[in-house]
Amino acid sequence: MFIEYMLPILMVVCLLLGIFTGYPVAFVLGGLSIIFALIGDIPLPYLGIMGSRIFGGVVENWLYIAIPLFVFMGLMLEKSGVASRLLLTLQRLFGQVRGGLAISVALLGVVMAASTGIVGASVVMLGMLALPVMFKQNYKEEMALGVVAASGTLGILIPPSIMLVLMGSIMQVSVGDLFKGALIPGLMLGALYIGYLFFMGWLKPEWMPLADPDDLDTDTTPLALALLRDLVGPVFLMVAVLGSIMSGIATPTEAAAIGALGAIFLAIIARKLDYVTLRDVCYDTAKSTAMIVFIVIAATAYSLIFKRLGGDYLIMDIVSSIGLGPYGLLLSIMLMIFVLGFFLEWIEISYVVLPLLLPVITLLDFGMTTQATLVWFGILMAINLQTSFLTPPFGYALFYLKGVTEGKVKITTIYKSIIPYVLLQVTGLILCIAFPAIILWLPGLL
Repeated sequence: MFIEYMLPILMVVCLLLGIFTGYPVAFVLGGLSIIFALIGDIPLPYLGIMGSRIFGGVVENWLYIAIPLFVFMGLMLEKSGVASRLLLTLQRLFGQVRGGLAISVALLGVVMAASTGIVGASVVMLGMLALPVMFKQNYKEEMALGVVAASGTLGILIPPSIMLVLMGSIMQVSVGDLFKGALIPGLMLGALYIGYLFFMGWLKPEWMPLADPDDLDTDTTPLALALLRDLVGPVFLMVAVLGSIMSGIATPTEAAAIGALGAIFLAIIARKLDYVTLRDVCYDTAKSTAMIVFIVIAATAYSLIFKRLGGDYLIMDIVSSIGLGPYGLLLSIMLMIFVLGFFLEWIEISYVVLPLLLPVITLLDFGMTTQATLVWFGILMAINLQTSFLTPPFGYALFYLKGVTEGKVKITTIYKSIIPYVLLQVTGLILCIAFPAIILWLPGLL
């Protein structure tokens, strides 16, 4: 097998080595595509397919218009101060509960995840707002860092999620169905985080001391009115975006436009919309979108050359040689994705690995329709890939957190802080495998 599949195996090895060098991933993927197209002596007519695949399948795909709109929405919410105001109000609500500030961070992570799908912005925002207060309250470093990193990554799973938009395009599955399927698992993960914090507050109270009343928000607005004031905006935006998709009123792209416009209105209401804010949001949106699209184009080229060299048959041979039943094979795939998440970004895994696995998954019998199987598998992949933001050495949430702490916290401390949350995410993944209704109930209902 090694001799027969030497080129695709070498292509994967070179990809891992290229990523370890720290060279931009898009250039690694694109460069390897060109190099192995020459080594494999791939004919020019086949390379013409690559051009049509990139321009027809990626650049002209209307679904991708949702990406800059969702990015814009998330960044505008961050700049408008909606999140910081809500965190202060939640802190007042849980101020006298052991671990109340950490619970407030987890709740804010859930709320903001349902309003935006930008992990970097969420982790940085939560870190800048919450970490100084937690450290002042003498929180154990691992407790403070872990909840910020994990809560910030919920945005990649809880819709509207950029990951699910891209997965829908790759798998040729309705993005609306993926959004519906991801909602309950995402909320379940948030509930697992909060349950863990309540438990640790009881087990190790010295790790999460009670808040000093002087550290709480000095807002004199009655708590019920403050919650109504600070929650109504994000909740309205969430209902407008998700409700329009799930009810079939709007496509994901149209709903993203609604969300972007709603974020602008919230910024106007908060009196935070000015030229500087709008300029910064537009600049960051363009930068993030360009990065994503560039990686998508390069990954499309890499995947096409990999298949031409026999990579898809390599995957099929490996899978058939395992000799496990459908669920055993599924667990093997999930373990492989989990390990790949240590070294690759979710975009590379989605565009390089996912297309190779789809033919295998559709042939397995899980006792459900092919469409339901694809939705179920897509959400399992999304839950699994969420861990890639937390697992070293390339977990992006860890790098964002390191930047927020400005080098005052050791990277080993950050690594330790995420262990419980990675275990909680794996627990959530196992529950969704064992009970597919967690994912499929809402799409079936709507």
